[in-house]
Amino acid sequence: MSETFFTNDNLAVATAHPMPDIQTLEWSHLSEKYAPLKLQVNILSTLLLIALGAIGYFQPWFTLPSLLAIYLPYGLAFIALIGLNLCVLVYIADQQKAYALRELDLHFSSGLIFRKTVTQPITRIQHIELKQGPLERYKDLASLQVFSAGGAMHTFEIPGLALHKAQYLRHFILQHRDIALHG
Repeated sequence: MSETFFTNDNLAVATAHPMPDIQTLEWSHLSEKYAPLKLQVNILSTLLLIALGAIGYFQPWFTLPSLLAIYLPYGLAFIALIGLNLCVLVYIADQQKAYALRELDLHFSSGLIFRKTVTQPITRIQHIELKQGPLERYKDLASLQVFSAGGAMHTFEIPGLALHKAQYLRHFILQHRDIALHG
């Protein structure tokens, strides 16, 4: 009976193969229209929630239960405080989002406290979708959803791109993916 041994030795990254440094990427930020638009939507959503609570509190048609009548104003103040603070944090975080496109890969970075960078090789991109909602169409913005091979859901989404940039990125990726796959 012969025994077969295999190894899975550690490689010294610095000497194994020269790899491009992710720290030297030239990051492109999202459109300057994106963060203010999202801030406006978040503030309006928070104010709508507060307004609905206030209408329920001051409505004349029926009497609120006593506990609800006592605690609803505190709850609305809490929603206002937390909601508006979250709006500011999301606004700052949206300004930190960035993407980088190189010949062979696409990167997306996000996060305010905890930074996350997703890298997708162009040859592994199954397809790419350009997405626009009504507010994005109004502001001439789009989101790019990147789907990797073997996954049912999108790998990541780059929101808040100017429409012409999103179209260019999509075209570039699809063209370079085909060249890389078929020579």
